[in-house]
Amino acid sequence: MHDQNRHWGRSTENIYDRAGFGRPTRRGKSPAVVVVDLTRGFTEPGFPSGSDLTDVVLATAQLCEAARKNEVPIVYTKVEYTSAELEGGSIAWMHKAPGLRELRQGTEAVAFDPRLAVTPADHIICKKGVSAFFGTPLASLLTGLRRDTVIVCGATTSGCVRATVVDAVQSGFCALVPRECVGDRAEGPHEANLFDINAKYGDVLDLSDTLDYLAAAQPGASR
Repeated sequence: MHDQNRHWGRSTENIYDRAGFGRPTRRGKSPAVVVVDLTRGFTEPGFPSGSDLTDVVLATAQLCEAARKNEVPIVYTKVEYTSAELEGGSIAWMHKAPGLRELRQGTEAVAFDPRLAVTPADHIICKKGVSAFFGTPLASLLTGLRRDTVIVCGATTSGCVRATVVDAVQSGFCALVPRECVGDRAEGPHEANLFDINAKYGDVLDLSDTLDYLAAAQPGASR
């Protein structure tokens, strides 16, 4: 089985390479950091929708600290629902993932992980769906800040992170994903989606490479 897995990996890479996937994306000079859903309901295993994402949170906190030093804007997103939305059956996602019912507005589950130093200078967007762009002002916010690249962090890799990266590219932004700053509930979906993101939508980087990129970035237009 191990040999089969290794062969599958080589075959997949060959197929993607022949199709022209996996080339480096263009990297703009004006990035913003988008931290997707690193709330307690996702970063702590005590919540139905959560898992232990300690390493992801700490790496993201390091990245955000570097962004602030370089005056790069930071946008935090969270998923939260009102009682009316939860009880009214208007959120189709709940039928597929009922554990998300814990993400009720005003509860501990939707509070940002306390290890993230969210400041009044940061932007906060509340969303109802998977992508941070869907039904939110994120695209217009980034345009107003004159940003051309998004550095996407957060959870989960196979869900909201991937959807946000796809929509970032569809909205005209370059997308970068620091590997240490994204996480999932299981390793398989995490790695599979990082592979697919890197092949089709954005560049998956090491945190150190992302920090070097931030150091050369243009300051935020709003600061």
